[in-house]
Amino acid sequence: MHVHILGVCGTFMGGIAVIAKQLGCKVTGSDANVYPPMSTMLAEQGIEIIEGYDEKQLQPAPDLIIVGNAMKRGIPCVEYMLNEGLPFISGPQWLENYVLNTKKVIGVAGTHGKTSTSSMVAWILESAGLNPSFLIGGIPGNFGVSARLTDSPYFVIESDEYDCAFFDKRSKFVHYRPYVQILNNLEYDHADIFENIDAIKKQFHHLVRIIPGNGEVIAPYGDKAIEDVINMGCWSNLVYTGANGGKLRYRLISEDGSEFDVTDGTGNILGTVKWESIGIHNVLNALMAIEAASYVGVSYQISIKALCGFRMPKRRMELKGIVNDIAVYDDFAHHPTAIRTTLDGLRKKVGADKRIIAVFEPRSNTMKLGVNHEQLGASLAIADDIYMYAPDGLKWNTDELADGHKFNVCHDFDKMVGDIISTTRKGDVILIMSNGGFGGIQAKLLEGLKLK
Repeated sequence: MHVHILGVCGTFMGGIAVIAKQLGCKVTGSDANVYPPMSTMLAEQGIEIIEGYDEKQLQPAPDLIIVGNAMKRGIPCVEYMLNEGLPFISGPQWLENYVLNTKKVIGVAGTHGKTSTSSMVAWILESAGLNPSFLIGGIPGNFGVSARLTDSPYFVIESDEYDCAFFDKRSKFVHYRPYVQILNNLEYDHADIFENIDAIKKQFHHLVRIIPGNGEVIAPYGDKAIEDVINMGCWSNLVYTGANGGKLRYRLISEDGSEFDVTDGTGNILGTVKWESIGIHNVLNALMAIEAASYVGVSYQISIKALCGFRMPKRRMELKGIVNDIAVYDDFAHHPTAIRTTLDGLRKKVGADKRIIAVFEPRSNTMKLGVNHEQLGASLAIADDIYMYAPDGLKWNTDELADGHKFNVCHDFDKMVGDIISTTRKGDVILIMSNGGFGGIQAKLLEGLKLK
């Protein structure tokens, strides 16, 4: 069977491509934005990628076209597909029909932390010898691929609330049939498809409605938005984890979250995690991952030991290199809350004396529309110097954030790169934050720093 995937370099669709290939399909795909790490992973899997959306890529016609949610009416290959009556399906629907209907699914939903937490769950199950299948919206450090299909009954999936395709506007996660579902957190995001946070809560409620009674919902203690979702109805086992309440809690040993005790609700220490990850948000993610694994039979001790060897996914506080004692980190953070927690973890890791230079690209649809932009100044304030790239096409006045001191709004990409290089000094830490390729700025900074 020949499957062709439109939008194959998206993190989710790239995972679909890998799984389809493992099912024995001939897999090809196309995308307008082909860049690492996803393009590299697909090439390593032997999946042919066509750049652009010309209708010729559908000649001769594949047996099935899997359509990514970045596809819109008016794109040549989409119009050709419809005019010729070619068979097509959304990625989530394909996954439900061909894979998930035979699996026990462990899902991870939330505005933040989906990729990291689902990677943790997959690694815990792997360490316990359960050989899980998974599809994760990034490339887990312990596996090197974003997806795989095994004969294990367990499938770990990042449960995204974004819609499925131009012809299926439901949230992706309603197709996933979860047995265990983590609800990590909930804030307003995806302003291009959701009118307000209540609309997102409703989609989360639709997810909770399909979890079986003998399944489990894992929720953060004290998160009001998630509690609103639970109050709409929950028919499954409900467990809370968190800092100040719930079945599993934590006690910090290191302020940056790189070492902590896992405790039960009475304060008994179940074990200690000492790992490469930082940030309280990742400590909270770990508690949820431990609980999810526990519900399918993995002991707390095995989970805690596994997390000590956990490696963060690519682009999650990933150290890209150190040149002349200047470190360059890359992170996916693009929402004000994620930006703040990421910077907080980095500050606690490097200490008060190191100068942090934050480089941010408002690339998500929500950021392009200007939603939450008034929170950016406070979220980035932990950094000592801030550079925000503001390309043409943003729907808000970015210049209002410039303060003439440490917050620099840059409209010329190359000039911004040059300015960052010229102002850095030994001991500095550069943190790049974007949910896209950001013009390859990571490599450009490292190369420029060598010449400094």
